[in-house]
Amino acid sequence: MSSPQGFDYSAQRDGTVLITHDGRRATVLRGDRAEQFLEEVEYDPQQVMARWTGNYKRGNERVAKRHPRNAGR
Repeated sequence: MSSPQGFDYSAQRDGTVLITHDGRRATVLRGDRAEQFLEEVEYDPQQVMARWTGNYKRGNERVAKRHPRNAGR
């Protein structure tokens, strides 16, 4: 699986964190969530931002393709 790319973040003066993906706003974090994100983002920024925005592969895409409900798509 390839590593997520295109994420960036900026911490604002009021304590909020803006996460963008390819220049478009993905999410805004405030308060305790923003603080927790800033602690985690130091280790693997792209993976952490992908996880916090929900924009990452969960590993079940191939299984979902074979589900009868998705037949013919």
